[in-house]
Amino acid sequence: MDDGSYQQKDKPEDFVCPEGTQGNGNFADPATCRRFYQCVDGYPYLNRCPSGLYFDDISKYCTFKAEARCGPIATTPAPITEAPLDLATKCDPAECQLPYCFCSKDGTLIPGGLDPEDTPQMIMLTFDGAVNLNNFELYKKVFNGKIKNPNGCPIRGTFFLSHEYSNYAQVQALAHDGHEIATGTVSQQQGLQDKGYEEWAGEMIGMREILGKFANVSRSEIVGARAPFLKPGRNTQFKVLEDFGYIYDSSVGVPPLPIPVWPYTLDYKIAHECKSGTCPTKSFPGLWEVPFNAHYVETYEADTVPISISVCYTITTPMRHNFFQVLEWLQEDFSRYYEQNRAPYMMPFHTNWFQIKELERGLHKFLQWASNLKDVWFVTVTQALTWMTDPKSVKSLNNYDAWRCDRKDFPAAPCNLPNKCALSFKPADTNFTDTRYMETCSDCPNQYPWLGDSGGTGIPGKDNYIPDNLRRK
Repeated sequence: MDDGSYQQKDKPEDFVCPEGTQGNGNFADPATCRRFYQCVDGYPYLNRCPSGLYFDDISKYCTFKAEARCGPIATTPAPITEAPLDLATKCDPAECQLPYCFCSKDGTLIPGGLDPEDTPQMIMLTFDGAVNLNNFELYKKVFNGKIKNPNGCPIRGTFFLSHEYSNYAQVQALAHDGHEIATGTVSQQQGLQDKGYEEWAGEMIGMREILGKFANVSRSEIVGARAPFLKPGRNTQFKVLEDFGYIYDSSVGVPPLPIPVWPYTLDYKIAHECKSGTCPTKSFPGLWEVPFNAHYVETYEADTVPISISVCYTITTPMRHNFFQVLEWLQEDFSRYYEQNRAPYMMPFHTNWFQIKELERGLHKFLQWASNLKDVWFVTVTQALTWMTDPKSVKSLNNYDAWRCDRKDFPAAPCNLPNKCALSFKPADTNFTDTRYMETCSDCPNQYPWLGDSGGTGIPGKDNYIPDNLRRK
């Protein structure tokens, strides 16, 4: 039975790959939102979305029907608003010293000069997009309290939240349970990498304000950010993060390398190739980058490699979803870290992974397997960076304060009966008003919060974000 999980050559002569794409990319099937074409070197391969999902021609992946924007949608490349100036210098280890700076010649050096066997193998589970009824229970199954770190604490993750369709009572529940809450963007718009300072501030700082108002997460707890579609905004995005007091970004992709790259501060020039072509080129002292090392394995044939857990979140090769193969794939990918320099193993997920039961089952098997390794720790991104600023031997971590779970200052538990708000929403550049639904333990706003009006006051352009360095004056 075809559930949309296989890539097929099906009447490719009916579809022509668009010009100007170098013959590569994912494109909507004009006949139905349930399918899309993947163009590889100019040849179209017909793909079907997994059961119950639809192809979003803006995001370029399969998602829920209510979220999918069916295509074909005409797009115009946004103008580049900033010349790529290469002003950062190469790493100078003599000048770059922890806890405020970290770099190495090729990015693979272990902090503190530790040997691999003395270094904890950190695993960071991260999740992108909205949190709502479609995925909240699936995420709770990952964090069910049964898998624990060597110190007895239950594992935690990091959630990079986007606004549209988010349930803020559920976001508050995640924060209360000790998960890290970080910002994606308000609108998840395409082409943001080419936009200016005000657009980035509106998207990321606006998202932080929304989380504070409607999920009751303090702005001091929100210290990380991730750009939409892993396309960082050149120097502009990082200037916004620097100005507004963020500690780290996690948007930069690393091409496949034999040895994975550790997180680094942006004091110096990035030591690896920039996968997206939109990485920062200036120096941003003290701002951390937690990069995406490419996930890949070398031993599987093309028809058995599971879905990529990063970058596109779409099925990009033919595959048979056997949970044991998924487990073996994750184990082999993980071994590049564990058996070499023990760089943090980031596992970035989108809801789509959990819609395929064999992928979900394979992940749970992997988490159980990894948790039995005594030098493996599941940490949030901030916990990983805290360790990096003051590296400690794996033998001393059972009593490491930064990784304990007995904090008393987690955000308050969510209310039992959140407000279910039906709010008017007028999308930009349209003449019609839609209705958006939002759950929160706070009072319902006047209208749906959006860019320029993160509080939902109904006053367009009300927001006026003041950088932290000016706020203190």
